[in-house]
Amino acid sequence: VQLQASGGGLVQAGGSLRLSCAVSGSVFAINVMGWYRQAPGKQRELVTAMSTAGTTTYASSVKGRFTISRDTAKNTAYLQMNSLRPEDTAVYYCNALIRRSSSYNIDNFWGQGTQVTVSS
Repeated sequence: VQLQASGGGLVQAGGSLRLSCAVSGSVFAINVMGWYRQAPGKQRELVTAMSTAGTTTYASSVKGRFTISRDTAKNTAYLQMNSLRPEDTAVYYCNALIRRSSSYNIDNFWGQGTQVTVSS
């Protein structure tokens, strides 16, 4: 199983970016997909996540500005980031909790990071 993230880049404050995360490989079910970020000198933090049922959670710092969505047919998640701020600058990591078989074992997978830089 692999997670391929894309869509990072450099944007001015107030701008928008859209990240994508595609899951490939042998997957029975994807329970949760989400995004974390890690800024220089800081710990990795949860940005947002969405369950298969559509339940979402957001960090308070991004509520109202970021939106997660999923295309279950494509095993892909998206992160629409609007009204970006310099403090959103970080490496963003895609994450997924995946069942690779009909058993109840759930594995945690990470994509490669994608850099998001917001200039002031």
